[in-house]
Amino acid sequence: MATTKVAYDEKAVQTLDALEHIRRRTGMYIGRIGNGSNPVDGIYIMMKEVIDNSIDEFIMGNGKKIEVKRDGDMVSVRDFGRGIPLGKLVDCVSEINTGAKYNDDVFQFSVGLNGVGTKAVNALSSEFEVVSYRDGQFRRAVFHRGIKKQEQSGKNDKERNGTFVRFTPDPEIFNTYAWKDDFIEHRLRYYCYLNTGLTIVYNGKSFVSTGGLQDLLSKEIGDERTIYECCSYRDKRIEFAFTHTHAYGENYFSFVNGQHTSDGGTHESAFREGILKGVNEYSKRNFTGPDVRDGIIGAIAVKVKDPVFESQTKNKLGSTEERSWILKEVKDQMVIWLHRNPREADKLIEKIKQNESLRKELSSIKKQAKERAKKVAIRIPKLTDCKIHYNDPKPMKRNQDLREETLIFLTEGDSAGGAMVHSRDVYTQAIFSLKGKPLNCVDLNRDALYKNEELYNIMQALGIENEVEGLRYNKIVIATDADVDGMHIRNLLITFFLRYFEELVVKGHLFLLETPLFRVRNKKETIYCYTEQERDAAMAKLSSPEVTRFKGLGEISPGEFNLFIGKKMKLTPVTVESLSEISKTLEFFMGKNTPERRKFIEDNLISNIA
Repeated sequence: MATTKVAYDEKAVQTLDALEHIRRRTGMYIGRIGNGSNPVDGIYIMMKEVIDNSIDEFIMGNGKKIEVKRDGDMVSVRDFGRGIPLGKLVDCVSEINTGAKYNDDVFQFSVGLNGVGTKAVNALSSEFEVVSYRDGQFRRAVFHRGIKKQEQSGKNDKERNGTFVRFTPDPEIFNTYAWKDDFIEHRLRYYCYLNTGLTIVYNGKSFVSTGGLQDLLSKEIGDERTIYECCSYRDKRIEFAFTHTHAYGENYFSFVNGQHTSDGGTHESAFREGILKGVNEYSKRNFTGPDVRDGIIGAIAVKVKDPVFESQTKNKLGSTEERSWILKEVKDQMVIWLHRNPREADKLIEKIKQNESLRKELSSIKKQAKERAKKVAIRIPKLTDCKIHYNDPKPMKRNQDLREETLIFLTEGDSAGGAMVHSRDVYTQAIFSLKGKPLNCVDLNRDALYKNEELYNIMQALGIENEVEGLRYNKIVIATDADVDGMHIRNLLITFFLRYFEELVVKGHLFLLETPLFRVRNKKETIYCYTEQERDAAMAKLSSPEVTRFKGLGEISPGEFNLFIGKKMKLTPVTVESLSEISKTLEFFMGKNTPERRKFIEDNLISNIA
């Protein structure tokens, strides 16, 4: 089939205004669009951008209360800060690169830095309203998809100083979406952990924290037993807290100027190194980082002037100049805490020694596993790799950075893997085919990773044997059949990651691939359906339809698979609401059979048998 040639000349070059650019290239401003099923979906980022401005007011000592309301799809935020200067109200919410965050005297430690956030919210909202109350006066502006429709001003005798923002995400951009109160409340709770003394009210429910990051860790740990009392420190520029549990791996919650940096950054790495150096200085030993940090759960929040993030969504701090002072502060304060709390220090050192002993015991098992792998093949068996990896050095040209798009499919058998191999993007998509059902490792120690060939190969393929920072793919996608065996394999793999690498799950790297259950077609049109309801609707739409039920991924042709693992790929993230629930949930569903689980299955089993 001949392709139509399009002339590349002056007419092909376009210049978009800021509003149009935001609406066409939404992902550059708010990350993924999503449908509200993931806490990092665009609608929650829009809410965050508005609340961030209110938080900045609190940080500067103005307003101790923020009111957040949601009514259907509409969200409103009211703070009691200084209020946006009335003469610049419209500019501050509609003109890119306009704001007071460039002035260090007005906002010293702000989250919003680029004059983009609220403007993006305005542009991506079907309705957007902003009101500023300031010194007995007010100004109000209403926008529709970023275009101003109304503006008024006058006297204000009743309302306290502050800013009111109301917005409704535009269905033209977000299609079908739904807010989840759990995600909203989780974010608001974090705001309060980071800003002690601040009260946030959401639909009548109040959130406040007095203990800061200690409250955060207590919430995440729950009833799980800690090895020693939490170490914590707080001053004007830095706050941190950490302790150890009996879990594997490391878990951190890091923040910059109140922004949750879910992907870490230089402040988090300095925090980790500071803990190591503090322990070694106190103990006069030379412990390794993995020995000191295995089982740790920690949180750090720093205030930085003009922080440099690696993207507009601010998930990772890229600034390097803060590293030295953060490392020194953590190390020094940790040494002080250890000397002041000798009993807790002894418990910490004993935990580190246990980690060291276990590591040495595992070393011979690791060696055997590596020797076994070398005999099998030079390359990792069952892995069809891609050309670009998540841990590759950052390319010189920004538009060539495809590391964020890298993913690996963990597939059920060779049939599905074979079809996907022919349909995948060879640059960013890798495939690992499972031999069968993975080992249930819920009650097993870490040596199971090295004794079991398949688990070891998965770990090697992902590059996480030594530490999760070696992760080779941004997304780990479990791709199994939609039957009982497929669901069981899903659960076994999720158990594997939660048991040994829960940090990967917490940081949003684990996903489930959704593929269609039915294909409904006639001679003119083909519709792929993910539910029985979609199937029935498609059958009603098409005349004389032919319906195919996909029993497994291997039944989907390579040509069809291209539709399901491309740009419109449907991924369901595996999320964890609280670290404290992981061990309980795993034991209940994947542990030894118990009367409680048997009763749960009996009470919740859905049978189609008449």
